Amino acid sequence: MLENETGFAQLNVARKTGDERFYRNGNLLDLTLHNFWQWSASDLVSNTTRGILAEYIVANALGLADGVRAAWDAFDLLTKDGIKIEVKSAAYLQSWYHKKLSAITFGIRPTRLWDASTNRLATELKRQADIYVFCVLDHKEKDSLDSLNLDQWEFYILRASILDEKFPTQKTIGLGGLLKMNPCVAKYEEIARCIEQLSGEIECAS
Repeated sequence: MLENETGFAQLNVARKTGDERFYRNGNLLDLTLHNFWQWSASDLVSNTTRGILAEYIVANALGLADGVRAAWDAFDLLTKDGIKIEVKSAAYLQSWYHKKLSAITFGIRPTRLWDASTNRLATELKRQADIYVFCVLDHKEKDSLDSLNLDQWEFYILRASILDEKFPTQKTIGLGGLLKMNPCVAKYEEIARCIEQLSGEIECAS
């Protein structure tokens, strides 16, 4: 990336292997990027990491996980057909101690588009994606909780236009409210089919 009179261009991030090593004074250290990943992301139940894991699961289901996650994009995934997807996650169980199961709620607030290539924020407030995938880590026993077990996940998939129609300005939604809108309910292997079906409905409506 070159500096110029107008500022610093957006970074082109290369996909890492995990074998990359830290170094000091030109000498490689016995410390790898894989070590950092183990330290920073082993708690797959924490809210932050679980959200990224949910994105990864959906990306894999759609064959879109071969690149690098863009942390600040206006939406999470873009299909090969140009369908924009937002992934949200929630769980009944948390990493910390709690007396009762957590309520399942998702953020659905409209946002302003931010362009990473220009660092500019749009004036229009809206939902940026075409389709929302609501991912629930649907397990209620801590002793057997395993975020890598895809049998423990449930996916609820809905066109953003339905959210716009029913809840144009609402910031959050619970699972009960989501179910009233008749989302496509899917297990992991059914995600792609549901999104393909809903994508056809979007194309027909446009």
